[in-house]
Amino acid sequence: MSFIAENLSSVKQRIERAALRAGRRPQDITLIAVSKTKPAELIREAYNCGQRVFGENRVQELSEKAPALPGDIAWQLIGHLQTNKVRQVVGRVSLIHSLDSLRLAEELQKESEKRGLVTELLLEINIAGEESKFGFRPEEAIAAAEWIALLPALRLRGLMTVAPFTEDPEENRKYFRQMRQLAVDIKDKNIDNVSMDILSMGMTGDFEVAVEEGATMVRVGTGIFGERDYSAQS
Repeated sequence: MSFIAENLSSVKQRIERAALRAGRRPQDITLIAVSKTKPAELIREAYNCGQRVFGENRVQELSEKAPALPGDIAWQLIGHLQTNKVRQVVGRVSLIHSLDSLRLAEELQKESEKRGLVTELLLEINIAGEESKFGFRPEEAIAAAEWIALLPALRLRGLMTVAPFTEDPEENRKYFRQMRQLAVDIKDKNIDNVSMDILSMGMTGDFEVAVEEGATMVRVGTGIFGERDYSAQS
């Protein structure tokens, strides 16, 4: 068994155990294999193990890899999206996790409308107020959701956050709880064209705690593909 097959199996088992601890159904959690900086052959290996949902951080990488890989992969953009890259993303990904500004929403609306598509996305929340992170502040989220709801070519499906890097995943439990509550608060507003059925949170270091606190999507890269090599990137 390859190391990717072993890692995938291990991550899935850990997700299942975390879900059961929280009284949840493991099948309600989607594992996103984060393939940034990883070559197509490693992605294909994960695909051959049954993985179908992959997340990329950079539009350029996504554009280079997707044509070389099976067409039934559900690509998702999980990294910051610049407005000048919107044309390269709309219609190519099944979900954009990183809607972090109203200006970006306007550009996505224009491009989606032009192509006759509805683009599904998540509102990125900077839950810990970190200066280095993108995203809306929690107190801005309801107003942002109400505004995005007015854009007919966009469909807001839920929330995403990148929790602080920490050696102890328990330190992020409070942030994951806040995210779950924020999703509940938005859902309670019954905003047309907005659903809160996706909560994307938790990465290699803390995905089990995220699952225990309500994540429906976890984004795992290093835990599947091993450490990343950034030396080849500009």
